[in-house]
Amino acid sequence: MSTRHKPAAAPAWQRTAPVFAALGDATRLRLVALLCAGGAMSIAQLTVGTEISRQAVTKHLQVLADAGLVRDAKLGRERRWELEPSRLDEARRSLDAIAAQWDAALLRLKDFVEG
Repeated sequence: MSTRHKPAAAPAWQRTAPVFAALGDATRLRLVALLCAGGAMSIAQLTVGTEISRQAVTKHLQVLADAGLVRDAKLGRERRWELEPSRLDEARRSLDAIAAQWDAALLRLKDFVEG
């Protein structure tokens, strides 16, 4: 009789690594900020006032989409991009967990030094 094991869920840092990698680029971080402030936007709206080509913005948006940070929807002939906030929330929770681990480690160090 064969026993099948359910694969363990990936650790939070492993699930959020693509998010941090995608946000590590200044252009992509700027696009996320624009989408946070302005809601769903077209490529044309995202390139206004910049020297970045529409093709380059499209490639950056695809990286963000692959990381689960943005999604697109077709509206007539235009494609609108919007933020997927749940992925940012998950990344924030990962950073909060790391911060809590740091705080605990610093408290242990303080106890050791003072004890």
